Amino acid sequence: MMRNFVALAFVIATAPAIAQDKTQDHIVATVGEKKITLKEFNGKYEEVLKQTINPPSRELFLEDLVRYEMGVQEANKRQLESDPIVKERIRQEMYKGLIERELGKRISDIKVNESEMKSYYSKNPEIRTSHILIEFKPDATAEQRAAAKARAQEIHDEIRKSKRPFEELVALYSDDVLSKKNGGDVGWQSGMTLVPNYYQAILKMKVGEVKGLIETQYGYHVVKVTGRRGYADANKRQIRAAVFDEKRKTLFDEYFAKLRRNYKVEMNKAALK
Repeated sequence: MMRNFVALAFVIATAPAIAQDKTQDHIVATVGEKKITLKEFNGKYEEVLKQTINPPSRELFLEDLVRYEMGVQEANKRQLESDPIVKERIRQEMYKGLIERELGKRISDIKVNESEMKSYYSKNPEIRTSHILIEFKPDATAEQRAAAKARAQEIHDEIRKSKRPFEELVALYSDDVLSKKNGGDVGWQSGMTLVPNYYQAILKMKVGEVKGLIETQYGYHVVKVTGRRGYADANKRQIRAAVFDEKRKTLFDEYFAKLRRNYKVEMNKAALK
């Protein structure tokens, strides 16, 4: 039987104890000075049963619990709390603990209704496009980017004059190997799955319209819109997730805006460029 010791260790570390009768004070293991009671064992084992599809036997879990305690004691002996990596991990766990404490319940209580989903979709519809990509590498020089743009502009100009199907021109010019096999088709996409520049550009286009040049981190695109999907046929699960994320973001923004009043914060965004 396969077991995920890392996952079990997490449960061991975080599981709350469950109250039992006095017989639960019996000692099931002793590791150094640490005594593990049956009450503590049962509480943590109950959490494993809830969170693990294929849980270990009680005997095997006790062995895991002993190993976990030995590991913690050994880490303390080696003073790993002073290790920079461990310190950062502790900071991360403290941050996650704060978020769970302050926002966990409010996030779990978020509800998304049909009206909200329709409203979101009216501004963020699923659109199908085909494209010709003239790529440049992330580390491209200014000259290389200029050359790619010039080539993309030439192709765009040719498309406007040509009577050949867009799909044929994709086969001739596009650098996107995957979509090139399908006439440039990138399928039904939304603002959640497309880079912002690309999506914002196609939002303003009509079905059948060809537009260029759209610049993204991948290069320059000449794009043809081939379809717009109505709400009835849209991916409802994805829409619900998007609305949920917006509401969760609002909770985060409000919480940190309030918290920010207690701290002096200075940022030098110019240094990022």
